Amino acid sequence: MKVGTVNTAPVDSGAADAGTTDTELPGDTDTDTDPPDDTDPPEDTAPPEDTGGDTGEPEEPPPPPPEIVRFVALGDGGEGNDDQYAVAAAMKTVCDAKDDEHGDGCSFAIYMGDNFYDDGVDGVDDDQFQDKFELPYADIDFPFMVVLGNHDYGITSLEPWKVDAQVEYSDYSTKWTMPDRYYEFIEEHVQFFGLDTNAIMVQSIWGNSGQDDWIDDAIAFETAVTWRIAYGHHPYLSNGEHGNAGNYEGTSWLPIVNGDTIQEFMEDHVCGQVDVYLCGHDHNRQWLGNTCGTEFIVAGAAAKTTDFAHRDGNSVLFEDDTAEGFLWVEIRDNVLTGEFYDKAGTLQFTHTITK
Repeated sequence: MKVGTVNTAPVDSGAADAGTTDTELPGDTDTDTDPPDDTDPPEDTAPPEDTGGDTGEPEEPPPPPPEIVRFVALGDGGEGNDDQYAVAAAMKTVCDAKDDEHGDGCSFAIYMGDNFYDDGVDGVDDDQFQDKFELPYADIDFPFMVVLGNHDYGITSLEPWKVDAQVEYSDYSTKWTMPDRYYEFIEEHVQFFGLDTNAIMVQSIWGNSGQDDWIDDAIAFETAVTWRIAYGHHPYLSNGEHGNAGNYEGTSWLPIVNGDTIQEFMEDHVCGQVDVYLCGHDHNRQWLGNTCGTEFIVAGAAAKTTDFAHRDGNSVLFEDDTAEGFLWVEIRDNVLTGEFYDKAGTLQFTHTITK
């Protein structure tokens, strides 16, 4: 895995050919009195039969192995409750079952913010790192690529000093990985962007977050990748209670709260530029499908659920607000497959995209 941060990726071993064993003929035992210079020819003087061996043509090289990336995605897990433990157990079961000759069933998790309800953490020694992350996911041995949610900035979402501990905690955990407040990494043929959407949402207060130029430059620089996946906390589209960016909570008239800067960022830098955007914030699971050249997926049910509002009338391929769960993704060459599972490990929906 190549990670970039911001300034703040049958040989046949069988036995020898049984058909080539020498079987010497018995000696001549007749009473032939021919003189020693008898030059009778051998019984069979025909040349050896052509058995279709090496024709001199070069052999076709074997096909290259497939490029495969597998991961799970989930958000809003910062509770430490029974449901978070149940989702973690289901994730482990599904990931273990997906192991095959090509590798692990899951190489990493994408963890999409609101990591610690309701008020974030106060330092790297905060007990919440154990109670709401390390212990619920103790049986899982792959890294979590973590981004920030609004609750990670405190209950007001306006306390930026609180998130430094989450970046620093990467130095203390073998599982928690947050190189910076926003970052990119390359895995095989896939480029990933971890966004800090809270900073985008309040940038009219704090100033430009810097992520617009950063993601444009990163996309322009990495030309060899096949897929681009972005993930953050806030949705662009959602049928949940928060709803669509630009009309969060039904407050299209109220700047900042309505998420207008999220809407603008997505339309200017994500739509048609990345293949899939994953998020949480609404505590349910939705696959909204392709809009503006990008697939939008909500997977914010890592520890609890909230009801749908359907305020904005988005069409969906799948949605569920009754059970906690997660998304499993495999990207095999030019085919992406996503599967939604509930907290019991039951497969509820699968969808495939081909480039």
